[in-house]
Amino acid sequence: MTASEQRDYDRTIQLSKPYGIPVYRVSLVRDSKLVSGTRQVRSSRDSRDVLVAYLGDTDREHFIVMLLDQKNKIIGSNTVSIGSLTASVVHPRESFLPALLKNIATDMILNKCAAVVFGHNHPSGDPQPSAEDRALTERLTEVGKLLSIPVLDHIIVGDGTELYFSFADEGLLNGRKP
Repeated sequence: MTASEQRDYDRTIQLSKPYGIPVYRVSLVRDSKLVSGTRQVRSSRDSRDVLVAYLGDTDREHFIVMLLDQKNKIIGSNTVSIGSLTASVVHPRESFLPALLKNIATDMILNKCAAVVFGHNHPSGDPQPSAEDRALTERLTEVGKLLSIPVLDHIIVGDGTELYFSFADEGLLNGRKP
């Protein structure tokens, strides 16, 4: 048998061996509970209150997602990303993962995630959105449309004061610009 024939033979033997395909189990695990006076999101102020309670006195930028049912009751929240003092890396893939897992992990009717509210803090204290915040919100809104999980708002809070920015209140969701 020539060297070329031997390589062909070895390749054939390798291809005929069974290949083990990994099988993964995906689960959603409750970490803790957040005590908040707001159970249902009726306004951007409600979202802001939950976000402030969730974040507390963080010194770095945190990006979170709040999961809402069909009546805008908060059924969960998740920290998507923790960044530095001035930035947090956020991708739509990780941003919608808790909503998708919630929909897979629950029964067919109860506690399905019907919508999301995103939020993050600006440790600088200024809640005005950056160009990156605006671009991210636009991307998240588009992904939400594709997944049929609408983005109801994206809230930015400053340093725990009353100041906050709501993309919905400013008409900056769904491609609308004032």
